[in-house]
Amino acid sequence: MLLFIEYPKCTTCQKAKKWLDERGIQYEDRHIVEQNPTKEELTDWYHRSGLPLKKFFNTSGLKYKALELKDKLPQMTEEEQLALLATDGMLVKRPIIVEGEKVLTGFCEKEWEKFFE
Repeated sequence: MLLFIEYPKCTTCQKAKKWLDERGIQYEDRHIVEQNPTKEELTDWYHRSGLPLKKFFNTSGLKYKALELKDKLPQMTEEEQLALLATDGMLVKRPIIVEGEKVLTGFCEKEWEKFFE
């Protein structure tokens, strides 16, 4: 089953959830703060996604800005970045969908339509 990882108060996550519901796509819902992805999960999803690791960071989030990660991430190894992501769900880009070997971060309707073709 599709795993839908979200922060319920996030308007983008709400739009994405509505998009899934309107299409009758079933999913397992997971609260990203209450059940923060583990380093192992993030590593697995990162490798399966084919996306740059930066796509897993919530670059518009307050925590990202407070930690000044824009300047710090380039000096960090992938291992360090994944470990950091696993410390706080608010650092992680959302929503995330995981289905089989496919992983997608964020919500862009065109990308999601292609994902579910």
